[in-house]
Amino acid sequence: MSKNAFCLQVPKKDGERTLKIANKLGLTDKTLLIQKGKDDLLYIPLIRQLEEKELTLLTTHVPQLKLGAKSFLKKNKQPQTLADVLKNELEPTLLGALPRAIDVVGDIAIIEIPPRLEAYKHLVGNAILKTHKNIRTVLAKAGAVKGTYRLREFEFIVGEQKTKTLHKENGCSYFVDVAKAYFSPRLSSEHNRVASLVQSGENIVDLFAGVGPFVVLIAKKHPDVKVYGVDINADAIDLLKKNARLNRVENRVYAVAGDARQVVNEKLEGVADRVIMNLPETAVEFIDTACKALKSSGGVVHFYGFVRLNESIENLKQRFVAAVEKSGRQVKIFSYIKPVRETAPREYQVVLDTKIL
Repeated sequence: MSKNAFCLQVPKKDGERTLKIANKLGLTDKTLLIQKGKDDLLYIPLIRQLEEKELTLLTTHVPQLKLGAKSFLKKNKQPQTLADVLKNELEPTLLGALPRAIDVVGDIAIIEIPPRLEAYKHLVGNAILKTHKNIRTVLAKAGAVKGTYRLREFEFIVGEQKTKTLHKENGCSYFVDVAKAYFSPRLSSEHNRVASLVQSGENIVDLFAGVGPFVVLIAKKHPDVKVYGVDINADAIDLLKKNARLNRVENRVYAVAGDARQVVNEKLEGVADRVIMNLPETAVEFIDTACKALKSSGGVVHFYGFVRLNESIENLKQRFVAAVEKSGRQVKIFSYIKPVRETAPREYQVVLDTKIL
């Protein structure tokens, strides 16, 4: 289907700037497809003819802009939600039980299927493929994250039967195997926040590095740092090494497979200006290890822990301080304290940024 509309004709190089202004003025007809013409020209459809002041504003920013009219193809209307796709397939009470949160890792979607929807999981999976054009595989959580390696079991629902993918985040690319190494796309902003705090020339130790979302991003943002990524899971370390090469930071990333305590005792005692501890279930048991990894002059620790039910962030702070003092160090200040994400009803992952002497 096509439709005649007024339009802006601009050189392709000016297309993004023109579109931004036209959108701000509310002029773009978003039901129609922008067209490419000959000689690197773009035609941007408008909802109406321009007023003189609008034309003046646009030509001030894009002198080569011209007005015209032509026939444009209409955009195919895509379903926006799972409920849109399934409204004729499921009764209203079941529509209300559809997953609201989808973890997207590369081209893999990971969902939680409520018991009421168990019989309809393939229907739900196919609806996700329709509403998310970049998704090739849908997996369902088949258990909690557990074990020393922080792994979860998954059930294949629809699409390509795989657990490996390429995930992009904060300008970096990561090889991920969700069945073999822990990875959470929900921590993207936290990865970026911590990487932005790193100072020139620092040595950083990530005690539970996984496939490297903290390590690789820090190394990419700061070419004059050394980043040590430690993980007890050898598969995670193999992926970390690949990701360091993939992002061209292997010259400043040092991946070490092994138990964090042993690695610090044997190789990393007193080397760190900054330590990352993203193992919220048991990180409190490794506070002495983090303190040992810090330089004698002290440094920064990014500690992640869980706050559940009737616990409080204050309780978590007190446990952290007690463990630091037991190791012979001292907490100078908590510079940042915030819930990072809700991990279950009335359960939050919390980050404590601390300066330790």
